[in-house]
Amino acid sequence: MENHELIRRLEDLAARCEKSGAVTGSHFLTPAEQYQAEQYFKTSGVRLLFHGGHADCERRAAFFLPDWLEPEYFDPADYLRAIRLTAHFGTPGHRDYLGALLGMGIGREWLGDIWVEGDGATVFCLPSVEKHLLGIDKAGRVSLTAEPLPLDALRAPERKVKELSFTVMSPRLDAVVAGMFRISRTEAARQISLGMVSINYSLSDKTDTAVREGDILSLRGAGKGRVTGFGGNSRKGRLYVYTEIYQ
Repeated sequence: MENHELIRRLEDLAARCEKSGAVTGSHFLTPAEQYQAEQYFKTSGVRLLFHGGHADCERRAAFFLPDWLEPEYFDPADYLRAIRLTAHFGTPGHRDYLGALLGMGIGREWLGDIWVEGDGATVFCLPSVEKHLLGIDKAGRVSLTAEPLPLDALRAPERKVKELSFTVMSPRLDAVVAGMFRISRTEAARQISLGMVSINYSLSDKTDTAVREGDILSLRGAGKGRVTGFGGNSRKGRLYVYTEIYQ
């Protein structure tokens, strides 16, 4: 479903960029919002770029670039910030950190990814809320200290994936979902019809949607994964599908 308010805001940012000749940027967008924005502007001629502070970020802001700025010269450090939170005598989880941050009166759209690893977390945010967030001192009952972290010093936590391959008669959504999440094709079709399946973070209710290499599929309650490729045929003429399931 199209988010008309989001599109209106992005159209305004695109117009301001064209008029001023300067970069304009949005708040952080979910992957589904990014996909919607990308589809909406792909034939408009505007120069749209997404960045979350690191190449591995899922939540990213949309930036409109003026004609004089090539994407490779865009510096995210001019528009985004990262904060390192260190926990003392405890190990808060993602939900604990998020709850503490939102409890400071910060809207979720001002926050990007939260990477939890070891004794702390890295939080991405917009510059306008950085100073306020540096004042955080607790996540639940665990004491925290916060300090700014240069974007070029970031190291993404290792993402654990499980590689999985299977065969299908054709790369239809119901067939690929069935293979990825180890359910019957009948059950996959039922889940799709119930609105439980997303492709590239957008709900899909069509069982015959063609799945392509690079597509990210999720089944609510079962997990999420990416199609890494297609290739080769089995002895029965079925197509091999290669995927990785996020752990």
